[in-house]
Amino acid sequence: MTSDLGRRSDRAGVEEMLLANRSRGHVACVARKIGDETRRGRVAESGCLRVRFPAVEGPALQAVVVNTAGGIAGGDHHELDFAVKEEAGLIITTAAAEKAYRSIAPDARIDVKLSVDAGARLCWLPQETILFNGGRLSRQFDAELASDATLIMAEMTVFGRSAMGERLEHGSFVDRWRVRRGGKLLFADTLWLDGAVTEQLAEPGVAAGGVAVATVLKVPGDDAMCDRVRAQSFASEVGISAWNGLVLARLCGRDSASLRDDLVAVLTALEAPLPRLWLN
Repeated sequence: MTSDLGRRSDRAGVEEMLLANRSRGHVACVARKIGDETRRGRVAESGCLRVRFPAVEGPALQAVVVNTAGGIAGGDHHELDFAVKEEAGLIITTAAAEKAYRSIAPDARIDVKLSVDAGARLCWLPQETILFNGGRLSRQFDAELASDATLIMAEMTVFGRSAMGERLEHGSFVDRWRVRRGGKLLFADTLWLDGAVTEQLAEPGVAAGGVAVATVLKVPGDDAMCDRVRAQSFASEVGISAWNGLVLARLCGRDSASLRDDLVAVLTALEAPLPRLWLN
């Protein structure tokens, strides 16, 4: 018979082996205004992450983050660091939906740092994240804004591959946002689901059976922006509020396709510049 101590030792050995083979990725980019346009300055890449800059019309620079590993699994760690200097504009998206695969190792981690200087504008608009059954993902955003900077952030998360009939029966998802303006904390939010995620999402006070959620934050924001969003028609449940000079919208849908359409409608009403990849 195998003792409990032996089983724990075997599991520790498996986790150690998995961690030794996990992917690491790091991207750092500085965007600067030169004349009437924003150009990339310093760019650093390592591991599985790359950033590309497609040629698009307009004064803002568009950056596309590419994960050459094709997804993220337990023990993987991605770090993204973007800085937008004075009066510059940067739009960030991803080449495809991010996939968080089933994991028996520690959580996969994504750490994002955003810095927006005086008069600058940053739009964080990645494509959706899909959590596979058994996936474990911990994601953290830290944004530092000048007092007159503009930030638009949107994140959509799909729990399970609904098109494949898969539900997220078991997994973990932590989504932590911290935004500071002028050195003071402006917005703090954490979503934490762990264990029987589908059962938790079925609760009326959580998602009432929804399988996809999205959050949109705009700084600065006001009641007039909320009114433009409320004037739209949505298939999903959508709520929006304004306070302390920001606007926050939350979306919850029973299928990912409808939620994505509704997310586009919210962003359009908030006058967010949609990346070209979103429109293909």
